Amino acid sequence: MQNNRNYFVAIALSVLILIAWQFLYVNPKIEADRIAQEARQAQQAETVKNAAGDSAGTVNVSPGGSAAVPGAAETRDLAVAQSARIAIDTPAVSGSINLTGARFDDLKLKEYRETVDPQSPVITLFSPAETEQGYFAELGYVGNDTSGAVPGPQTVWTQSAGTTLTPTTPVTLSFTNEKGVVFERTISIDDHFMFTVTDSVRNGSAAPVSLASYGRVTRFTKPTTPSAYVLHEGFIGVLGETGLHEVKYKEAEDKATISPGKATSGWLGITDKYWAAALVPPQATAYDTRFAHFTDGRPRYQADYKNDAVTVAAGQSTEVKNLVFAGAKVVPLIESYETSYSIPKFDLMIDWGWFYFFTKPMFKLMDYFFRFFGNFGIAILLTTIVVKLLFFPLANKQYKSMANMKKVQPKMAEMKEKYGDDKMGLQQAMMQLYKEEKINPLAGCWPILLQIPVFFALYKVIYVTIEMRHAPFFGWIRDLSAPDPTSLFNLFGLLPYDVPHFLMIGVWPIIMGITMFLQMRMNPTPPDPTQAMLFTWMPVVFTFMLATFPAGLVIYWAWNNTLSVAQQAVIMKRNGVKIELFDNMKGLFSRKPKPAE
Repeated sequence: MQNNRNYFVAIALSVLILIAWQFLYVNPKIEADRIAQEARQAQQAETVKNAAGDSAGTVNVSPGGSAAVPGAAETRDLAVAQSARIAIDTPAVSGSINLTGARFDDLKLKEYRETVDPQSPVITLFSPAETEQGYFAELGYVGNDTSGAVPGPQTVWTQSAGTTLTPTTPVTLSFTNEKGVVFERTISIDDHFMFTVTDSVRNGSAAPVSLASYGRVTRFTKPTTPSAYVLHEGFIGVLGETGLHEVKYKEAEDKATISPGKATSGWLGITDKYWAAALVPPQATAYDTRFAHFTDGRPRYQADYKNDAVTVAAGQSTEVKNLVFAGAKVVPLIESYETSYSIPKFDLMIDWGWFYFFTKPMFKLMDYFFRFFGNFGIAILLTTIVVKLLFFPLANKQYKSMANMKKVQPKMAEMKEKYGDDKMGLQQAMMQLYKEEKINPLAGCWPILLQIPVFFALYKVIYVTIEMRHAPFFGWIRDLSAPDPTSLFNLFGLLPYDVPHFLMIGVWPIIMGITMFLQMRMNPTPPDPTQAMLFTWMPVVFTFMLATFPAGLVIYWAWNNTLSVAQQAVIMKRNGVKIELFDNMKGLFSRKPKPAE
């Protein structure tokens, strides 16, 4: 029992450490990051207002091209109106392509809104470089002295075919330099978020030309909401044999330039929680890659590549094909792109984490139920049942062990009287009793411990997948990926004032705490005061801890506890063991707790 007590004390200390870590470090750090981000944005806005130079910027010959240093526009609409453009209109996106640089810098996602309010603005992904929230993708070339002018950030392309880019109507742009080299660019888009950019280069000059294509994704700000430690936001890419590369914004700021090296296949870009912009370079030609943070005039982040130069003989032509993904990270869609376009490990754009082999199947199961019932909350409930069935043999064994332990409590009481202060003898005798009766003294902890990997996987699914974003349940839960919006401390909205964030203890966290309390009261009250205190206060601690978690996760935990109580009651009844719940509840409100049987 001494080891048992120490075990529970260790759990209590661990919980206290987690709480202290959350309130003393994580919450202050999030607030500090938010303040620092606001200060950076204010500084960047001031820099933009004072910046001089051409809005198209310049390009150098370092691997991956370079970034633009734009001037400022008063509004996004004004920035869009300042240049000639080709409209984009598909079921999923709207916007335009800037003919200066053939740049993708105006893109909105029609199917997603900023809040759960259906009247809120749609999500804006790309914006012109002249705006504070500048974010764009660009493809171009780097030449040499003999090639003449080549398409870059300042190149003004001519619209030669097509008026509006739609899934059924591609557009064609052209540019001819002073030496007779003709660049013809055809841009097409599917029904969702994948652009295909095919360049035809015809050398009409009298001498060979050397060209290296480049691509870049550039943004001038990073997400204002600090991301959780379980999610990667920033630079991302799968680059040849070196595999997945993930670089946080902070790491790029510290190192300025990170060069993963050459690759002959793969993709790279910038990812947010739900959205991403990525380039898929030509897969047959080796290319250099770079993740960089520039501070020359205006801070910005850039993922870029530059292909090895190719020589086009006089009178000959070559073709360069790129893919540009810009949109929402919808799981089935990302997987279909990986297959249909043969993009290596494109599914890693979604951060499944180290336990992807568990997290991803859980999402698949939830998505399967969602397609039948149209509600991710119901999908969570049904997924919980499936998980309970999978773990049933192990949980059943543990509950039986707990039931057997209750049967031998009279023998344990006799041993305590027999050995008195001989703790070593009592410990050995109890271990022998456990062995003879096939009892696991820690069986009561296993039902909770078994939830931890499931809990983490479900948390990951709810937090990172866009399918869960703004997914309603019933009643007041309009977004399963956000915390329960109600609070006990303003009587769940009846009182007309807001409460501090750490006091947002909603209805579902309280339900979860009650179910956890009932689950722990299914067993006799521990005779040790430390254990008794732990069992009493743990539901309260978990209620406060989980109140800030996504509502979908809290609903899962409450439902799982409810199923566990029912399962344990059935097993105890079958084994002829008294269910202690009602006696424990009576003892809780009496002055003298009922002693363990």
